[in-house]
Amino acid sequence: MCGVAGYLRLDGALADARVVAAMGDAVAHRGPNGGGTFVEGPCGLAHRRLAIIDLSEAAAQPMTSSDGRFVISYNGEVYNYREIRDRLRLEGVTVRSESDTEVVLEAIARWGEQAIPMFNGMFAAAVWDRRERRLLLFRDRYGIKPLYWMQDAGSVIFGSEQKAILTVPGLRPGVDLEAMLEYLTFQNIFTDRTLVEGIRMLPAGCLVTVDSSGTIRTRRWWDFHFHEDPSERSDEDWADELDALFEQAVRRQLVSDVDVGAFLSGGMDSGAIVSVASRHLKQMRTFTCGFDLSSASGVELNFDERRASEAMSYRFGTEHYEMVLKAGDMERCMPSVVRALEEPRVGQSYPNWYVSRLASKFNRVVLAGTGGDELFGGYPWRYLRVAGSRDFEHFIDDYYLYWQRLLPNVTLRRLFAPIESRTRHVWTRDIFRDVFTEKPTRLDRPEDFVNLSLHLEARTFLHGLLTVEDKLGMSHGLETRVPFLDNDLVDFAMRLPVRFKVRSLRQAERLDENDPGSKAARYFQRTADGKVLLRSVMARHIPRDVVDREKQGFSAPDASWFRGESIDYVRSRLLSGRTRLERILDGAVIRELLEDHLEGRQNRRLLIWSLLHLEEWLGQHEAMGAQSPERRNGHVLA
Repeated sequence: MCGVAGYLRLDGALADARVVAAMGDAVAHRGPNGGGTFVEGPCGLAHRRLAIIDLSEAAAQPMTSSDGRFVISYNGEVYNYREIRDRLRLEGVTVRSESDTEVVLEAIARWGEQAIPMFNGMFAAAVWDRRERRLLLFRDRYGIKPLYWMQDAGSVIFGSEQKAILTVPGLRPGVDLEAMLEYLTFQNIFTDRTLVEGIRMLPAGCLVTVDSSGTIRTRRWWDFHFHEDPSERSDEDWADELDALFEQAVRRQLVSDVDVGAFLSGGMDSGAIVSVASRHLKQMRTFTCGFDLSSASGVELNFDERRASEAMSYRFGTEHYEMVLKAGDMERCMPSVVRALEEPRVGQSYPNWYVSRLASKFNRVVLAGTGGDELFGGYPWRYLRVAGSRDFEHFIDDYYLYWQRLLPNVTLRRLFAPIESRTRHVWTRDIFRDVFTEKPTRLDRPEDFVNLSLHLEARTFLHGLLTVEDKLGMSHGLETRVPFLDNDLVDFAMRLPVRFKVRSLRQAERLDENDPGSKAARYFQRTADGKVLLRSVMARHIPRDVVDREKQGFSAPDASWFRGESIDYVRSRLLSGRTRLERILDGAVIRELLEDHLEGRQNRRLLIWSLLHLEEWLGQHEAMGAQSPERRNGHVLA
């Protein structure tokens, strides 16, 4: 696990070694165990190393292939590297180290881009072809590891984080207002835009090649495809295959030359991972973040899962550590969280920052349960809303309205009125629809629409979660592995029939959730109706009461805190009349929305978090010498 950075000049000039070194230094937190650079002609690569597999200098980067033609800067772990190494050796390729980096490099050298689908793991990499003078950038299937890039008139610049790109002299990009509109619609960014004008995130499952003449080619090499396996199999056969694949996925991700720990909530997914992992590790540490609920109310009274996680730690014999967050902890860490995350994504992510900091004091590697919900149907109240859709466009309309997580279009138009001329061409409904690169050919059953939902959420919501997990973990030099995103397990999940994911589908499709007198309210809130087969299989590993428990998200009781202990912080940051946000958006609308929450008329905790993050981000962006939103960026490296 590491940090990647570099650039390729397209104007015939030579790369500057000082610039390359500074780019690597900007992501030093991702790799505190070493660093290096490679500069040759128009190309420069930087690398920062977090040593996990093969701790020797033989695995240092940037690394050159055995034939001297290719140089790589790589971030990630490929868990099946030993199998690929054996195949390379059979074809006469010499592999000198015990690292997965060398296997990835030699595979690219041997098979080119066709090697990428062989990799089972999380990765983002830059490979320079010294003979053809061509740069290859690529990213894993699901977007576990980030990679940003920017094309300027004279260069293509890239890095694991935007910080590396923004280190380049002369670069003063403005704020991408279209991305801000997208974020304030979905509390996420569905396109490849970022809040920094001109910087793009390479989409998951994609690659880009750039030659020194300036020709750029991008393509998607993998995508999700949820479809029902037509074969007739018994329920027991499905369950046994899932169990075997889950065990295999966890075992694969234990490969490491340093200790492996795990995040442990009170839920099923992380508990099952710890159950399997603890049988294969002599000593395992687990980490939990809890919350002080003394001022919480309503549903937030159930947000602390420490008791359940302690019970599972006892059951599986782990060395357990936990911390408790209270009102006030958010404002203390906000500058650090914003600096680490670079731009907001889904959810209120500061608890992730704290628990990652805790884990990093003891481990370099932890396992997490991310992906189980998105692959196996963990959000049934979402899918049931569209199970009765008539066609694709009807599905898009209904689900688009639901996924406006922060503000509906009518309110967004008011909020963005001061910059309406800069954003009026942006149709977020089209952005939502464009998540589907191909229109489905079959949509005549409720199951088909559930699979559409799963596809959309895996491409967007899951990707946002993974971005948060990577950035906040790596800000503390912590690698987070996600066993549910093992390739074989994902392939199985995509073909698993919907009846094994969502219970009560046929009943719910006939219900009107807007009819207060119907049974819809119960169906559209029943979280235990999801992950049907996964719950059954996980009961083989963890207590039944954990399996049957209602789903609980990882969230602090911020709705209560924002009205109580943190109200002064919210008012000072967002209602002072002198905020940076008010230079862009309508301040009166912001005040109206916040007062709705502070006076108890509506729960806007997600919006408040998002506005707080944006306000802090604008300050940090401005402090870096960036241009104001009214100005455009110029050429860099000129």
